[in-house]
Amino acid sequence: MSAAAAGVWGRAEQQDFRARVRGALLGGAIGDALGAGVGGLTIDEIRAAHGPDGLTDLEPVNGRRGAVTAATQLTLFTVDGLIRAQVRRDTGAWHPPTDVHRAYLRWAATQRDWGPDERRKDNGWLAREEWLYSRRNPPRDTVTGLGDANMGTLQTPKNPTARDAGALVRSAPFGLLVGWEPQLVCQLAVECAAQTHGHPTAYLSAGAFAVVVHGLARGETLDGSVQRALAQLASRPGHQPVTDALKQALGAVRQGIPSPARIASLGDARQAEDALAIAVYCALVGEDIRHGLRLAVNHDGPSEVTGAVCGALLGAMHGETALPPAWLCELEGRPTLLEIADDFAMEMTQGPALHSPTVIAPGWLQRYPRAAAELT
Repeated sequence: MSAAAAGVWGRAEQQDFRARVRGALLGGAIGDALGAGVGGLTIDEIRAAHGPDGLTDLEPVNGRRGAVTAATQLTLFTVDGLIRAQVRRDTGAWHPPTDVHRAYLRWAATQRDWGPDERRKDNGWLAREEWLYSRRNPPRDTVTGLGDANMGTLQTPKNPTARDAGALVRSAPFGLLVGWEPQLVCQLAVECAAQTHGHPTAYLSAGAFAVVVHGLARGETLDGSVQRALAQLASRPGHQPVTDALKQALGAVRQGIPSPARIASLGDARQAEDALAIAVYCALVGEDIRHGLRLAVNHDGPSEVTGAVCGALLGAMHGETALPPAWLCELEGRPTLLEIADDFAMEMTQGPALHSPTVIAPGWLQRYPRAAAELT
């Protein structure tokens, strides 16, 4: 995606980018919904419930097939925050971690309230989506990290012992900033992860994930993108567990036919680096998106986490047209995901035409206000 990196977007580049953005967001949501059907079960429990092949299709959860968890909700708000950061850049206010944090606070408000109300009418469109007000088992550290308006930073992170994947699962959108250099993508993902998850393995896993998605969104190979992530990790304090987990995932690819036992050797996904390793391995060995996602959710531990991360990787790599149509049709929130994916692609490719000082596009600024009251 050299044209994107140079800031020159032809029609073909725009279409490819939009397809990868849609693929990453929809793929992550499909993996989230698939894994939610067996989240927390052991592989033996999954087989007992679904047969020797384990889970092979969407199962009803939260009252319907295709229901997503907090992972998808938070990913949507990550995208919202990144769009707002770009919009606010015209004003000279340029600090993306702050805009992403404000977006996460808007998500936190949806977890406390019954539904949209008058406070949200001038605060963009996403927080008015009623379906997002369902509480879908959000990670405890995510909720406590966003329990007040103070923003965690790398110097003073929230929840410094939190090692779970709560920050990892919402970090794919940082990788879709294809015009940024990989080190900046990594840094932004790390800083935003520390807003709720202050342990180095948690926020560095989020940074590595973003760099891998970034490579895929630029049309690079998955193996090459993982190598780039390893290079970005190398100089960062506390990187060794994440580096070791990714190297173990790469090594497992060469060990033969994938199996639940081989996936189990990478960890149980309760810690961020293990979840990332499992997702990367399944994306590497999957014959197609359906096969890769089935591998990613049939194991001990939080299957919705590994499903969401693997789905985002596969979607960014192959684009939306490779996603399983039957699963897409049943996916909760699909219209919202498509709408914000296309808004993100439009902002990143045509932003100056939407809100530069010489161009007035009030509809866009109503969708993504430069300044809005925070709902804390």
